[in-house]
Amino acid sequence: MLSPKRVKWRKQHKGRMKGQANRGNSITFGDFAIQATTCGYITSRQIEAARVAMTRKIKRGGNVWIKIFPDKSLTRKPAEVRMGKGKGSPDQWVAVIKPGRVLFEITHEDVELSKEALKLAMYKLPVKTRIIRKEV
Repeated sequence: MLSPKRVKWRKQHKGRMKGQANRGNSITFGDFAIQATTCGYITSRQIEAARVAMTRKIKRGGNVWIKIFPDKSLTRKPAEVRMGKGKGSPDQWVAVIKPGRVLFEITHEDVELSKEALKLAMYKLPVKTRIIRKEV
């Protein structure tokens, strides 16, 4: 699963997810892509599940690009622990997704197979998405 090798700070603030994605919102490598229409967090496990679903569908032909990286740590306190005593320990890594962000790109000679692979990946993601095509 994806996670940063090193980070400057172990724990981060939650932050706010407002506005549209102003970078990473266009297709750069592939022919088809998954674009987010809502905001949210995507964990490293969900990214890996979507990648596996796509690569298994297209078998050996074609390429898949992951355009997001989980670089934000989410913390969690253990079960049945009383309030207070500081922030919990880092639990998982997530990528912050804003509307318009391109998540995955794919290239394959079979157009229908590309769309089916992207559709399988969309089922694995917690944000609402759509399939977009590269403008020629």
